[in-house]
Amino acid sequence: MAESVVSFLIEKLESLLVEEAGLLRGVGSEVRDLRDEFESMRAFLRDADTRGESNEVLRAWVKQVRQVAYDTEDVLDEFLLQMAQHSKSIAFLRKPTRPFKELKRRHQIATQIQEIKTRVRDIKERSQRYELNFSEQKGSTSAHMNHDPRIASLYVEEAEIVGIDKPRDELTELLVEGESRRTVIAVVGMGGLGKTTLVKKIFDHQRVRRHFQCYAWVTVSKSFLVQELLISIIKQFCEARKESVPQGIDTAEEVQLMGNMRDYLQHKRYVVFFDDVWSVDSWELIQHALPLNNCGSRVMVTTRISDVASYCTKTSNCLYNLQPLPSQEALKLFCKRAFPLDHGDHYPRELEELSLKIVKRCGGLPLAVVAIGGLLSTKGKRISEWNKLHDSLGSALGTNPILANLSRILLLSYSDLSYHLKSCFLYFAIFPEDYDISCARLIRLWVAEGYATETRGKTLEEVVEDYLNELIDRSLIQRAGTYFDGRIRSCRVHDVLRELILSKCEEESFCKVLMEQNTSLHENTRRLSIHNNALSVPRSKNFSHLRSLFMFGVEKLQNSVIHTLASNIKLLKVLDLQDAALESFPDEIVNLFHLRYLSLKNTNIRVLPKLLGKLQNLETLNLRSTGVGELPIGMLKLQRLRHLLAYSYDFASYPTFSPVRGLKVHEGIGCLTSIQKLSMVEAKRGAHTTRELGNLTQLRRLGIIKMRYEDGAELCASIEKMKYLCSLSVTSIDKEELLDLQSISSPPWFIQRLYLDGRLEKLPNWIPLLSNLVRLRLGWSRLSNKSITVLYPLPNLLELYLYQAYDGEQLIFEGKGFQRLARLEFRWLDRLKLVIIEEGAMPLLQGLSIQKCVQLKKVPLGMEYLTNLKQLDLYDMPDDFERELLYLVLDSEDHKQFKHISDIFFHVPRQGGFSFYSRAEFSNIMLALRNQMNFTSLSFEHLFDEYKQTLLDCNYLNM
Repeated sequence: MAESVVSFLIEKLESLLVEEAGLLRGVGSEVRDLRDEFESMRAFLRDADTRGESNEVLRAWVKQVRQVAYDTEDVLDEFLLQMAQHSKSIAFLRKPTRPFKELKRRHQIATQIQEIKTRVRDIKERSQRYELNFSEQKGSTSAHMNHDPRIASLYVEEAEIVGIDKPRDELTELLVEGESRRTVIAVVGMGGLGKTTLVKKIFDHQRVRRHFQCYAWVTVSKSFLVQELLISIIKQFCEARKESVPQGIDTAEEVQLMGNMRDYLQHKRYVVFFDDVWSVDSWELIQHALPLNNCGSRVMVTTRISDVASYCTKTSNCLYNLQPLPSQEALKLFCKRAFPLDHGDHYPRELEELSLKIVKRCGGLPLAVVAIGGLLSTKGKRISEWNKLHDSLGSALGTNPILANLSRILLLSYSDLSYHLKSCFLYFAIFPEDYDISCARLIRLWVAEGYATETRGKTLEEVVEDYLNELIDRSLIQRAGTYFDGRIRSCRVHDVLRELILSKCEEESFCKVLMEQNTSLHENTRRLSIHNNALSVPRSKNFSHLRSLFMFGVEKLQNSVIHTLASNIKLLKVLDLQDAALESFPDEIVNLFHLRYLSLKNTNIRVLPKLLGKLQNLETLNLRSTGVGELPIGMLKLQRLRHLLAYSYDFASYPTFSPVRGLKVHEGIGCLTSIQKLSMVEAKRGAHTTRELGNLTQLRRLGIIKMRYEDGAELCASIEKMKYLCSLSVTSIDKEELLDLQSISSPPWFIQRLYLDGRLEKLPNWIPLLSNLVRLRLGWSRLSNKSITVLYPLPNLLELYLYQAYDGEQLIFEGKGFQRLARLEFRWLDRLKLVIIEEGAMPLLQGLSIQKCVQLKKVPLGMEYLTNLKQLDLYDMPDDFERELLYLVLDSEDHKQFKHISDIFFHVPRQGGFSFYSRAEFSNIMLALRNQMNFTSLSFEHLFDEYKQTLLDCNYLNM
């Protein structure tokens, strides 16, 4: 991690030398020297970071490097802040005549840099002395350093294993059955999931041993030697066939070994297991020794990295994603380890709740279940000891020797990360346990933190999105929610991994999570995350080193707390107050010169200060779901602003018209040329606003509301200039106002999401040209069936939403229409009486939702053709419609039309929303009432009020 801190500092120094050359006049050479010192130090920091895990002296040295890097960043940021505070603009500082105070500050920073350079040289000298001592001691420590924590997984007794029968049988079938050509099978999953244990049991299985003529097992290290690996395989082959090992094999060259192995295997049915492959390059080095014969040979690979698994199996498509243990299996495994004297059959009643809690925190990770269960077996059955471990799991992972192997295996993945990815991974400690993290939010935060490196052809956001995808690919981060187009909507970190990185964060002064029961805080902490109780913030602490501040679940928050914090954190870059109980904007925030990210989402703030323009480094301003209705004119000074999110929903008018609310903006909005996301802004200023939007050519997402017909042409002209636009939302001033969007002749190529709310005389001609369109929502459009059919050819359309968008009585989905559509919704189609789905239409549809189509009394015809439909949602539909559907589902000979739909939900209106009941619940109600009710008079709206509790009492419902 010290490598990360130093690397980011070097990037900062280089950026300052280029972008702020005038500001550093007189101290530029000192800054260059400092950069060079850190550059030379970085050369061996990565190795030192890794070895420092098991060497106290080296760990202390790494800590010193990290601290001097932090101190250097503080000196530079403090200098920039002081210069900004005493000047009206950066341009003023570059004038030849500078005030005496400015010269004094330059002298101060020069002195401070000299002091830091002296510290850096002292640290380097100590490292040289250390390296000499380390070399001398290497022999005595190598046994410890080279210990492979994965070895224990190879020798797990059968009786200790739980939950592998199904994957073992499935993978064994792939090995011994199937085609004759050599096939590669990859097993992928996060560290600790049991890949090695599972695959070793398959390797040892007699069915496998008997099926193949020769077999070998190799554990692949990150820095393996191909020569040693080949020698190991050849020796295992000879042993399996009871043959003599070829003479001179231990001294043979790599090329000779590879040729000999290929010749030896060419006409044999062989199997080789490669455990824990870390890279595509490693696989490329290995696979050339294994001939592509037609003897039924197999190669099995385990890896933590999805891209490696995909690459290895690109010709076989045999990729097996190993899943966490189900909760019951995990509990069974836990009991085996925690209560071995009871034969693992059960847990004591007094420890039931704690056992379930601990198993839940293990998240189905067998290695964690085994390690923590084993540790608890040494604590007896004392509730106090179990509670203590539950509450301090993170520190126990770092200090308890029984859990050391678990920590080392999980940290293997962390150690393999680049310095950028290490910081990104540790960032997940900021968020609460079991918290689904918005990927968009995370990406904006990482950009604000400076994690993105400049990459030609990519925005900073795209660069860090690649970082996030790589962490997911490496099985370190889990998907929590996805869009229909495959994009990841939210993510999370495994609870055990989170505990591990929490302790890592504290050790590295990267982040401190402050909870109600935990008030200790190191003054060098760079990031502070306050969970649940703001009163635990120690106001007496020095927060001057803090760079990022977050709050989660803080229901009671006095403005004085924020005032106190903001007054003492002058170098802050990130301030995330999402969901905090704030009533007004703390004035001190406008003095945070370095602030890049400010989120006030879901607060009660209604007015922004006029001096907001002082935040000249601000990149993200999130005002979603606040009371803010207008931007101050000072906002136009925020030339670095990249994301302005400012929309909320007023459902008082819904579904009469669109509920979205946005911001009034001042003339001059077109000067914010760095902005990429702008949503939502009002167009009430008319052509001034829509014309100025054309200057915002970097926009990826645009949302504009209160559009008038006469401003449509200007908006179209502006949209044509937005070549990178991916998401567009346009809403008219009311449902009667026409949207004039016909004059776009060359729409942005990259548009993937389009939302149009307002009357359309006809569908704009350019919409069917959007070959990358994934999601389309049309609201209050009043279109004809012909307008819908022109959308059929859209090659990538996955989601279609029609809200009061169709005026016809019949809606026909013709054959070959919407070939990729996965989600279809229509709401409030007041004239609709019949829906017909022809064979071949929407073959990939997975979800269908119909809401309050008051004249639609018949179930759509052709439902049997939607063979991939998994979920049907019905909201407030006429009784005749629901009655017919229930007859079809329960009693009709045409039941086959619906048997493939696994989930049918009936959403019944309630005050303030809907209650929903599943297909099974409705089925049970119908069966219970079959002999008691006349279905021709059944009112679904009142059904549940009268009968649900009775049926619950009679155990008719499976809730």
